[in-house]
Amino acid sequence: MKLVKLIVSVLLVMIIGAVGGVATSSEIAGWYANLVKPALNPPNWVFGPVWTLLYIMIGVALFLYWTSDKKVAKLKGFVVFYLQLWLNMMWSLLFFGWHSPTLALVDIGLLWIVILININMFQKVSKWSGWLLVPYLLWVSFAAYLNFGVWRLN
Repeated sequence: MKLVKLIVSVLLVMIIGAVGGVATSSEIAGWYANLVKPALNPPNWVFGPVWTLLYIMIGVALFLYWTSDKKVAKLKGFVVFYLQLWLNMMWSLLFFGWHSPTLALVDIGLLWIVILININMFQKVSKWSGWLLVPYLLWVSFAAYLNFGVWRLN
């Protein structure tokens, strides 16, 4: 049963990530290519592998939280988790789909706060589930820098 929960957790996160990826992939060579980007902007090929690894880690974090034997109410943690996942997906739709670095910047600010809350909530139930979200927070911090740079330069 735990293997099924692990697969469901990772697949769920990967599917939601893929929704954002669809909005992103069609705009990389068009609209995004013509934007002025901030210093430290990595090559486009970096984003796919990084997000894939992060989505796997996020899915494993969900699995560890879900299957923890700690007897606590977990509903709030699940709500916060799905909220950050939704904000993550929305960022791609706002930035790439709507071509709105401004709305995306607001979204990523909210996303950053919700990930921080998510880490805190998950760590109370399973230390590893919280720690697995830290690289995600760091990458979103870097993405916020890039988003801000695009907003400011364009």
